[in-house]
Amino acid sequence: MVRHLDELVFHPAVTFLVGENGSGKSTLVEALAVAWGFNAEGGAKNFSFSTRASHSALSEFVRPIRSAKHAKNGFFLRAESFFNASTYVEQVGVSGYGDTPLHEQSHGEAFFALLDHRFGGNGVYVLDEPEAALSPNRQLSFLARVHELVGLKSQFIIATHSRIILAYPNARIYQTRSSGLERVDYEDTDHYRATRDFLNWRQTFLDMLLSEGDVES
Repeated sequence: MVRHLDELVFHPAVTFLVGENGSGKSTLVEALAVAWGFNAEGGAKNFSFSTRASHSALSEFVRPIRSAKHAKNGFFLRAESFFNASTYVEQVGVSGYGDTPLHEQSHGEAFFALLDHRFGGNGVYVLDEPEAALSPNRQLSFLARVHELVGLKSQFIIATHSRIILAYPNARIYQTRSSGLERVDYEDTDHYRATRDFLNWRQTFLDMLLSEGDVES
């Protein structure tokens, strides 16, 4: 995906990376976060835990360039290792995540505690599949919170499979291809088209997919 990539320009508000499982979008997001100084398993720049060093060496070849105005806040969220980051917060006694310990909340509630209490204005937030913790209604609430933070001059770079989150207006969307990254509109993403087609022709899809045998009621 990045073999022929020299430069990737991010939207000052929201940029999305989308693509199939294993296409490299999470690896790229991870490399960006590590190059910016975030902990590889997630967290803020002052987080220093490591459960298993599994991140790629791609970050060594990434050089982030930002404006002269530096961000005052930031966080790297990895859905798969948010539990580890929450454990670090609990062990070290880091404040700023709300009154209820993250581990005493559901996955989605803990994520929203992070979003509401830890994320602030003038920040850079790198998120890898945040929808993993969120119901559809919570994804709508996520959009509202992102928009609030964008209004406070924060920037988001998000790898996602969510058609709801991906609908954030005027965002820049890069879709992974075998030939590299392609900038696309929301309606031209594979995610949107697959979901639209399934909802419009649900029975046809089910008949094709389940044609080898009837599903017992």
